[in-house]
Amino acid sequence: MATSTKLWVAVLIALVLAQTAAAVLMPRGYALTAANDLIQGALLLVATAAFLSNTSRARCPTLHIRLFWILMSVGVFFWLTYQGMAWIYFEVIKRQEVPDPYLGDIVLFLHLVPMIAALAVLPHLREEERDERIRMLDFTLLLIWWVFVYVYAVIPWQTVQVDEAFYDTNLKNAFMTENVAFIVALAVLAYTARGGWRHVYAQLFGASALYASSSYVANWAIGRNIYYSGSIYDIPLVVSMAWMAAAPLLAPRLDLSDTEPSRPVLGVWVTRLSMLALFSLIWAALHAEMNPALPRPVKAFRITVSLLTMVVMGVVIFWRQRLLRAELSLFLERSRRSVNDLQALQEQLIQSEKLASLGQLVGGAAHELNNPLTAMLGYSDLLSASTLTPQEQFQASQIGEQVRRTTSLVASLLTFARQAPANLAAVDINSVLQTAARLLVPQMEAEGNSMHLELATALPPVLADSNQILHVCLHLAGQIGAQLSRKSHPTLFVRTLSQGNLVLVEFSSSDPSGNSSPPPVVFQAELNFGDGAKPVTLSQSACCRIVEEHGGRLLQSSTPGHLAFRMELRVWATSATRSPLAEANRAAARGSS
Repeated sequence: MATSTKLWVAVLIALVLAQTAAAVLMPRGYALTAANDLIQGALLLVATAAFLSNTSRARCPTLHIRLFWILMSVGVFFWLTYQGMAWIYFEVIKRQEVPDPYLGDIVLFLHLVPMIAALAVLPHLREEERDERIRMLDFTLLLIWWVFVYVYAVIPWQTVQVDEAFYDTNLKNAFMTENVAFIVALAVLAYTARGGWRHVYAQLFGASALYASSSYVANWAIGRNIYYSGSIYDIPLVVSMAWMAAAPLLAPRLDLSDTEPSRPVLGVWVTRLSMLALFSLIWAALHAEMNPALPRPVKAFRITVSLLTMVVMGVVIFWRQRLLRAELSLFLERSRRSVNDLQALQEQLIQSEKLASLGQLVGGAAHELNNPLTAMLGYSDLLSASTLTPQEQFQASQIGEQVRRTTSLVASLLTFARQAPANLAAVDINSVLQTAARLLVPQMEAEGNSMHLELATALPPVLADSNQILHVCLHLAGQIGAQLSRKSHPTLFVRTLSQGNLVLVEFSSSDPSGNSSPPPVVFQAELNFGDGAKPVTLSQSACCRIVEEHGGRLLQSSTPGHLAFRMELRVWATSATRSPLAEANRAAARGSS
């Protein structure tokens, strides 16, 4: 316990002991009355300061916890105000009895309203999307209803038709009803809460229960003319005030940040109580109309107050329901979007499962293809070594070259399906493109297409797997070649260039240098598995993943009517150190596949 807390607790204990000593040792008179009123005022002053100390942002992790302490501070401050304007002002300063009836009694009655509202905030629950406007309307409804109870039950006998007996009886009954409601709410919260908040509610419940019971005993003593200010009947009242002040002083020792999940049933009960409060106004108006014992002025006053309060509370409830309807509409819209997102995610999961199954199928098929490819390669080598004509030996060598190409592609597919690490080495990208051209040109010429290479000289090597990069180049060139037949001059343009620490390889159906009639190609749409454009085919996904594993990226043309790709690879001098960006790209590519 902090030193300042110990000091304040010691002050509370000293005040209680002083009250006890005064009640036992001092005779009835002005001195005892003054001591009693001042001690109670000091206790309420300490209580107000103790509650206010907990309203700082450092002690309030959430807004509604801070609102709880603020409302409790307001309630105790009203209590202190009534103590000063009634007992201290009249009995200590003016040395006379408090007037009966006294208009300031409404302050004592209403001091529990902010405290009940503080409990309605439910600070022990964790509500991430709490609408504070609705909470403030709940507080407004609560304030209006309790003000109505006081005006309906007490004010007529104070202003309309003065009657001290009826005034005192109705005031005590209304105040006792309010105390019972506050105590019951504390009991429910102390039973349902957990952790530090349970201790806070329990302390407040004990102090409030002791205050209500001691007030009842004091009223009993007043009825028998045996009560006087400072008597032994005030000792339990003083103890309850000290207990009320000790609760916020001890709260910093508790862990109040460990809140519980929200409980919708409590919010439902708040709405039900609001409706019940509104319907109670109808009963109050009917009771006033049908009570023959009431004087006509009191009856008219109560009916008028009931109808006016009904109108005011109806407006507040209408506004509250309007806010709830807006929240419900927002909730339904979010639910609809969540369902749509869930359906999209489900489709993505199904597609991922299909791709995973297809990858396993490709891996199995690659194993099966290796056997006949090995036999074909062996027979082509035997034919090349046999005594054939030069033309037949050239054809046999072409067969062997195509078989080797197919074997390389199967090996690339097998590597992709197994997600095996690439065999990285320094690679001349121009050599890879020349190999790809030798494999593609015969087929393109047979289809009436052509291929134009514009390879930069003195191009720095890149860190790559030559087989995988060859697979990417063949696929990208093949995708563009499939659309060349639609053009009047079908030519596949392939260009390499160096840009900083990157080597760029561009595949386009139009001259990327801008020398032809179509406009230059603009590359903006990045193909990846994250936030960029999604690959549209399985082979394109494989190419995208291979390039990302090499620490590069694959871009697609954003120029309408022109299909083009740009592959960006890091040069050997930068990639040899295995930069963190390349490692992150490889990890992301593995995690996304």
